[in-house]
Amino acid sequence: MIRTREPLRLRHALVPLVCAIVLSYFAYHAVYGRHGFIAWLSLQNSVDTLEQQLAEVQATHRQLDQQVSLLRPESLDPDLLDERARATLGLANPNEIVIFRERPAPRTIR
Repeated sequence: MIRTREPLRLRHALVPLVCAIVLSYFAYHAVYGRHGFIAWLSLQNSVDTLEQQLAEVQATHRQLDQQVSLLRPESLDPDLLDERARATLGLANPNEIVIFRERPAPRTIR
């Protein structure tokens, strides 16, 4: 009985083929999987956006803290107190001139 070499070639080619398939599977999931490179880039983008929002909120918080510190009894600024009281109550002294910042809509002549 003469034995051909084809089954032996197929057997030798089977191991690298299986290895290539397994490697392709893991490579695909390393890039596109739930915890892969694309997901990591998306998370990095979200982190950058949230850090920017955090910086904006912290800046607003510092500004409000500064304004609150000016209204504390030990460091009360009379000008700021007067400004806030007039703005809140909408009052002015009778001998003061009030200048409105918002311009009324222009009238059209017909």
